[in-house]
Amino acid sequence: MNAAAKLTAYGAVLAAVFAGAFAAGSAAEPVGLSNAEPVEHASMGQVARGLPGLAIAEDGYELVPATGTLAPGIPTPYEFAIVGEAGAVTRFDVEHTKRMHLIVVRRDFQGFIHDHPQMRADGTWSTTLTITEPGAYRVFADFVVDGDKHTLGADLFVPGDFTPVELPAPAHSADAGDGYQVELDGEVVAGGESELHFTVKHDGKVVTDIPDYLGAKGHLVALRDGDLAYLHTHADEDRLDFEADFPTAGDYRLFLQFEHDGAVRTASFTVTPQEQDR
Repeated sequence: MNAAAKLTAYGAVLAAVFAGAFAAGSAAEPVGLSNAEPVEHASMGQVARGLPGLAIAEDGYELVPATGTLAPGIPTPYEFAIVGEAGAVTRFDVEHTKRMHLIVVRRDFQGFIHDHPQMRADGTWSTTLTITEPGAYRVFADFVVDGDKHTLGADLFVPGDFTPVELPAPAHSADAGDGYQVELDGEVVAGGESELHFTVKHDGKVVTDIPDYLGAKGHLVALRDGDLAYLHTHADEDRLDFEADFPTAGDYRLFLQFEHDGAVRTASFTVTPQEQDR
């Protein structure tokens, strides 16, 4: 099936789902801090193991976007539904003050967006995206239903010429703009728990008054180079400290977000976890 046919099919499914959806349910308390663990799903009578964000449909849920393309540089509505066996899902748990976290990033890790769409009563999630640069992007719907964490992914195309950017080399410091610098400490390992500590500086001075952002001191999204396998974890109560499980060796791009002086700021790092010696 070509791209145009796929988009037409997605639109038809979305229209049918939205027509049959029912009113939204109430939200629960925040649950879960990470979806780093591999997930199990049934496939042709067998149980397979996957990683979050690699599939558009998994564990009985499907991400159904209304479109697969956006025009560059123009604020454009982006709508989608999470479809289960009974149609569009309308009951989502609250995780870190939101029922849906939408992550958008180009496949060369440029143009990172962390957004929080609004859901209508029929299960349609809607937001406005402004993507300035052409390219092939990945959209991640990060949500919790009945206490279970799910991350589904779909491609999004922004037409136009573009040149992929090389993955930056690993570094222990990153620029977060407006005079903010972030330093990373900690050893990253593959197939085990890694402890990561971030220190924020502004104009060279350590920042100690970081407020909560979406119920935590910070949020960390990690994407594996090559397939964009997805990890989203949150800082502990008092510091920008994180525990993360990198499933394999290789290169990962980290996106740390925190709030200070009334603005959400993003610092990006490349890390290369290695297999532990046995």
